[in-house]
Amino acid sequence: MKKNEQMLQKKNIKIFLDTNVLLNYITNREDDELEASIEIIKSCAFGQYEGYISLQCLPTIWFVLRKYDNETKRSALRELCSIFAIVKISQMEVLDAINHTVFTDFEDCLQSKCAKEADADFIITCNGKDFLHSEVRALSPNQFLNLFAY
Repeated sequence: MKKNEQMLQKKNIKIFLDTNVLLNYITNREDDELEASIEIIKSCAFGQYEGYISLQCLPTIWFVLRKYDNETKRSALRELCSIFAIVKISQMEVLDAINHTVFTDFEDCLQSKCAKEADADFIITCNGKDFLHSEVRALSPNQFLNLFAY
């Protein structure tokens, strides 16, 4: 496959990023998935992948960054919102997530619902075990990059 064909193929891939991948990028925290998280987010910023995040991840990120000053937090959220399309789900989907007992973590179920709403090909997460029951296949950042390494 030629390089231009490979880039075109990558552009057609829709990925939904879990909050933990975004936090790796923003905080540069020590994590085995840090470098891959950064690479994936930069790839989305340059249009190599079509990236999506959930609306509900934004207040979670704001809370996790509570020790940072307001401008740093706002800057981080502005950057994410300029790179990724924001996905929200309907009230009916939220109610379904509440009743979806195979997910032990409600927030992960909401993330899965958002990934489905975005018609994402993959969920990129550092906690793949939390998405075993997702309708959208979950991969770690490293797994995703290994899958699409040319």
